[in-house]
Amino acid sequence: MVLKKLDKMPVANGNSAVLHRHLTEDFLSLAKGEGSHLVLEDGRKIFDGSGGAAVGCIGWGNKRVAEAVFKQILESPYCSTIFYTTKVQEDLCRFLVDSTGGKMARAYLVNSGSEAMEAAVKLSRQYFLELDPPQPQRTRFISRERSYHGTTLGALAIGGHIARRAKFEPLLMKNVSKVSPCNAFRGKFPNETDQQYVARLAKELDDEFENVGPESVCAFVAEPIVGAAQGCVPAVAGYFKAIQEVCHKHGALLILDEVMCGMGRSGSLHAWEQEGIVPDIQTIGKALGGGYQPIAGLLANHKVIGTIEKGSSAFVHGHTYQGFPAGCAAALEVQRIIQEENLLANVREMGELLSRRLHERLGDHPNVGNIRGRGLFWGIEFVADKETLTAFPESCHLAMEICERGLKEQYGLNVYPGAGSANGILGDHIIISPAFNVRSEEVEWIVETVGHTRSMAVGLANGRPAADEEARAEVDVLNSRLEKTTQLTKKIQACLGRLEATGKSVRDVAGPLNGETRKLQILGNNIDAVIAALERLRMPADSKNDEEQIIRMGPDKAGLSNFLGSMKRLTKALNEMKASNLRSTQQNVAEFQRLLKLGNSQLENSFDKLLRSETPRAIEPLHFITKNKHFPVLSQDKFARLGLMNSYVSGIHQQSGGAPQESPVAKIYAEIRSQYLSSTLVNLATASTSTAKKKNADAIYRPGSNGIGMYAQAMEGLFISEYENICNIFVREDWGPVFQATCQPALLELGRTLRELNGHIKAHMNTDCYLAYEIVEIISGLSNNLESRTGELKGSLAASLKPVRETAKSSLAELLEDTKRRVGALTTLPQDGAPVPVISETMQRLQTMVDFLRPVSSIMVSLGDGNWNSVATASRGGVGDAIPSLSSFDVGADGKEIFAHYCQDTIEALLKTLDARARLYLQKKPVIGVFLANSVTIIERMIASSDLAPLLQGRLAVLDRYRKQATAFYTDTCKEISMHLFDVIHTSKGQRPTSGQGAVDSASILKGLSSKDKENIKGKFQAFNQAFDEMVARHKGYSMEKEVRQVFAKDMQTMIEPLYNRFWDRYHEVDKGKGKYVRYDKGAIAAVFSSLY
Repeated sequence: MVLKKLDKMPVANGNSAVLHRHLTEDFLSLAKGEGSHLVLEDGRKIFDGSGGAAVGCIGWGNKRVAEAVFKQILESPYCSTIFYTTKVQEDLCRFLVDSTGGKMARAYLVNSGSEAMEAAVKLSRQYFLELDPPQPQRTRFISRERSYHGTTLGALAIGGHIARRAKFEPLLMKNVSKVSPCNAFRGKFPNETDQQYVARLAKELDDEFENVGPESVCAFVAEPIVGAAQGCVPAVAGYFKAIQEVCHKHGALLILDEVMCGMGRSGSLHAWEQEGIVPDIQTIGKALGGGYQPIAGLLANHKVIGTIEKGSSAFVHGHTYQGFPAGCAAALEVQRIIQEENLLANVREMGELLSRRLHERLGDHPNVGNIRGRGLFWGIEFVADKETLTAFPESCHLAMEICERGLKEQYGLNVYPGAGSANGILGDHIIISPAFNVRSEEVEWIVETVGHTRSMAVGLANGRPAADEEARAEVDVLNSRLEKTTQLTKKIQACLGRLEATGKSVRDVAGPLNGETRKLQILGNNIDAVIAALERLRMPADSKNDEEQIIRMGPDKAGLSNFLGSMKRLTKALNEMKASNLRSTQQNVAEFQRLLKLGNSQLENSFDKLLRSETPRAIEPLHFITKNKHFPVLSQDKFARLGLMNSYVSGIHQQSGGAPQESPVAKIYAEIRSQYLSSTLVNLATASTSTAKKKNADAIYRPGSNGIGMYAQAMEGLFISEYENICNIFVREDWGPVFQATCQPALLELGRTLRELNGHIKAHMNTDCYLAYEIVEIISGLSNNLESRTGELKGSLAASLKPVRETAKSSLAELLEDTKRRVGALTTLPQDGAPVPVISETMQRLQTMVDFLRPVSSIMVSLGDGNWNSVATASRGGVGDAIPSLSSFDVGADGKEIFAHYCQDTIEALLKTLDARARLYLQKKPVIGVFLANSVTIIERMIASSDLAPLLQGRLAVLDRYRKQATAFYTDTCKEISMHLFDVIHTSKGQRPTSGQGAVDSASILKGLSSKDKENIKGKFQAFNQAFDEMVARHKGYSMEKEVRQVFAKDMQTMIEPLYNRFWDRYHEVDKGKGKYVRYDKGAIAAVFSSLY
């Protein structure tokens, strides 16, 4: 065999020996790179607006880097790292470690990002084997959907790029699970804040750890800015801090893939520096060597390296070309240039300019859905409909079309295409990532050129992508003809010039000939166009049998993409036939309509079958609630398939003027998933009604003893997961209608359950009105949570809650009236002044209401201060019918104030009716006083010992009023007794005998009295003795609360003892100590009073 010389080898793909990425397409032949331009073999220049795949960072053809590589090749082109190291490898790794501020401990150098990811996976596994004690059970990894981490089998398994995984799925590791990406454009719910979004994603990751077993996970893997898979999507603020906390909680490592977004591309040398975290392992590549040599690597922190050093001290991994000296030399020189020329500052400055100009130039375009990125790493995602964020059909290949058009001579711009940013299959985006030393005028030119190429490629805004594809092909033909015409014109002009120079003008002859020639050209073009049109009409009819075979096979057997492609071709052909209005095509029109109807039916059946296979009859909600797990959603690959089928079927339905919720697939979805929701919740609904039935019917309801809280919690979790399913399958404008239809049966069951509970509450209002308050709070919270997450269901939940809410409102007046009725129904009162049970029962009601202060406050605010005094007012509807907002459950000053007024009204009504009953049945003032004092004391005690105290502080004047009244009634007897101790003998005589000013001589005083006065004094002592003994006996016989007995004893002693002591001092010698008249001396009467306490 004779080998051809290298410089004679062909470059076209047709006879190329290269296994190119595509074997039937010709590739542009690259000659060299100059700065930011790529120069082709034919001399054309293309501006490299993406640096290849975000690789080029200092431009092309840099002599410093070339010389550094050449020098290294001369010195040591290769190093066997089993035995040796090189200075250039040591220098580069030292630079990388130092660039992290010492946060990373060591670097490991390989030749591609995929190799770096493989190394990171193995290093994380070995870390857990080297721990003391080791954790060999950790074999799993968690990553994110719509991510890309490399093309080798291990890296591909970690990634979530559906298209790149598809053909190799059976070969990929099964120990990798996925969670949702952090993509605010596609993933945030309506009205959801960044903080709520971050919390939801962190909880999803935490739930995934729990699902797979937290002790089994090695690491969570993510790109700080998602590159190829989604098109430069940075995480929202706080996401990576929250994610790292979850990893730390479960003892797993955090691996950040910065192969595409790192080494300065995002504006800082390491992308994680902008997230406020430090990963355990980080991969780098692309901008590390800037495309001058294949090189990538990983960095590991001190925790990981320290563990390996203390263990085996050997990383069990290696490549023949790891630490390749020429690659290290290139990377080291590239990084030196970036530092010396301060290119990171230019990345930030030009990145801000690029962002601003992209938003100004493209932000308002109806087919530009989102512009996002950081530094000089920016992505543009295209949509067919900006309102619904619907992606273009897969068949459009829009991103690739834009990139291919950019390579044409009239544009001369290279950008990077990508697909799958919407759901893993649909969603076109391009990446703009120029060199770090790009200039402002180049940025302006990139933006304008992208605008032009986009306008040429996105002629899809009118919803007819197929027609636009045809139009673009025709434009290419016209451009080709125009170019040939231009060349011919130049030749003619040259000939005419030569003719004029020789004096042989032929203008008079050429004019008519040119005119006839144009007519012939126009006629020929018209004939060609007619023939082409006829050919286009004939071809679909010829291929009908092939299409029919695909349609009859169905999407499952034919493959969904193949099936949808066939449906689109049939639709296009049918439209063209109808537009031609030719009689010969009428039979084919009918046949194509039949096939399309069959195809739509096949898609609907496939949607139904797939959804049913993924929907269980029911799940056990308590399993997810008690373990704080996220309720399950459909898998990502099912989202993609169901979304594609829905996109086509609903599109056809809407073209015929149908409402979104009437779409066949929307009905199928609502029917299947609503049964699942209802079946899952039915047991909790039953438990809510059964737990309302108490063993003791008179027992007061206690917070949380009914199942309604668990029922609502399960409903919230299920509904939010269901909304997530719907958002991933349907377009934005369909989310609300489909969600409402899916949840409706479960909501009807909730309404039935609440009506049944309401009947129970009304039948046991005195004890179970508190259940109504609890239901109001729980269902209102459910409504507000669902509205904040989905924007839906508030009206339906308000309608379900209305009966219970009305009962809760009317209960306030009913309880007040019941208190009055119960006191009014008393036909007798204890004759010893003992309190009646209605007092403590009424106060116990108020104490229990404090446990439900949030909903009670909300109800009272809607009812209005004081309106509970009318049952009619309380039962009235109006502004209180709606679900209260979350803010209304913040028990502020107004709510507390109104509740305090209600308590005051209840206490006053209680004491007022008790006072009336006491006056009617007890009659005697002392026992009335005891009864009222006991009532006041019990009320006061129950307030002080509960949460009523701070609410009623300074608001208990009514108690003071009735306490004084009780004291006045009770001490009325003391006044009568005191009358016996008044000294009337000396009132009309001379100077009254002194008392309290030293010793009083009773004998001397009595000597000055007449016999009649002495007899009068004896009578007073006898009358006092009898009245006092009776009062003491009554006092001891009354049933008094301890506080009441002490207070009344003190009041009696204060009123009587001083008078008696004075009277005794003066006249105790009246019976000369015999005790016949003077029964008590001062000590004895003091002892009696002491016994009364």
